[in-house]
Amino acid sequence: MRTIVKGKNLDVPDAVRQYAERKTRRLERFLDDRTDAIIELSVERHRSNDDSRIADVTLIIDGQTVRGRADASTWEAAIDDVVDKVERRAVDHQQKPRIRARAPEEKQILARIADGTSDVGRERRVVKTKRFALEPMFEEDAIAEMESLGHAFFIFVNAENERLNLLYRRRDGDFGLIEPIIAGTYTPGRGAKPSAKR
Repeated sequence: MRTIVKGKNLDVPDAVRQYAERKTRRLERFLDDRTDAIIELSVERHRSNDDSRIADVTLIIDGQTVRGRADASTWEAAIDDVVDKVERRAVDHQQKPRIRARAPEEKQILARIADGTSDVGRERRVVKTKRFALEPMFEEDAIAEMESLGHAFFIFVNAENERLNLLYRRRDGDFGLIEPIIAGTYTPGRGAKPSAKR
């Protein structure tokens, strides 16, 4: 296993780099020689209290991505916390029963059942409703929450504008944010150039 420690808009001190490399050695039993353990360190600035030290870890185990995120007042505490998290997730991953390979015909039948095409003319309907409480949070907190849950998307109330937002993971590993508005005007997103009015 190769451990890569990098800073997000900061230089990682040698002592912290060595600490991170030492702590991640316990993950070697889950990873083969071709796998990288990537640790990204960053700082989250706060107005009212001390800055948070954030540690993100990404592992690839048997083609599956295992991620963890933790923040604390020191790099060492954040690293300890996030390594514990990804270790638990790696153990869970290894204890999952292996699914036997299915024949192509069986896969096609299962795919038709899953997408509902096996029942010709069947009307699609809502079969499950999930309700949950929403508390306002900032984008960074929503990303951390989504990461800790291991979800591909996360709905939250943006604390900056008190609007419902949808955060999702993009294929390139970055995040996208959908900010719905009530029908009417269009507001361009981040990085979008406003189009000329016709």
